[in-house]
Amino acid sequence: MDAGAAGGDAPREELARRIAGEITLSADPGATLRKWRTDFGVSQTELAGTMDVSSSVISDYESGRRASPGIGLVSRVVDALLDIDESRGGHRIRQYARVVSAGFESDIVRDIREYRTALPTSRVYEALDATEIAPGERDTVNGHTVINSIEAITSLSSEDFYRLYGQSTDRALVFTDVTRGESPLVALRVVTPTPNAVILHGLGPDDLWEHAEALARVDGFALAVSTAPLEEALDELRAL
Repeated sequence: MDAGAAGGDAPREELARRIAGEITLSADPGATLRKWRTDFGVSQTELAGTMDVSSSVISDYESGRRASPGIGLVSRVVDALLDIDESRGGHRIRQYARVVSAGFESDIVRDIREYRTALPTSRVYEALDATEIAPGERDTVNGHTVINSIEAITSLSSEDFYRLYGQSTDRALVFTDVTRGESPLVALRVVTPTPNAVILHGLGPDDLWEHAEALARVDGFALAVSTAPLEEALDELRAL
């Protein structure tokens, strides 16, 4: 595959191999292709236009109406997705590079970033359309980490949790795929120091574990919840 080779861009090349491998080895390559296309925020029409094929070709592969795509087509899909991302500023490629450099799989950590300057926690709330449940002892953050809560709880050791902080514990931890918030908040009890803010994505105030607010107040971090569409919220976070 020539993705990234021309520019000698290691993160692009690594991401290209990751996407191509997942699609090629998937039991449902069409669904995996669709997952990556939507993760990049690319429509079927835009992808088809970049590949110079009809939109129905992409639709047929994603729906399984066509046989599994060969390596040649997969290579073209991957190159097109990465070209589109680079034309938009390369946000997805840089996101992948940050996550990999921190030593995580992108299925566990969706994004990790350090801000140029400390930002009010309220700015992160705005990006996520979050509702604060409990105020924290500190009202600024120096970065954020977006974590799949289920993957993190089942896959990460206590030492791994410290690496979620990146360059600073003064950050916001955003846990996705949360149903009540009990597991991530209990897990944070064994991590010292705690982050400045925790945002639980996927539930509203009425769905929150009844002890969540009390734990946040005891440990001194701000706690908020959000039900904003995740991909849109991630785009807003990356714009901070």
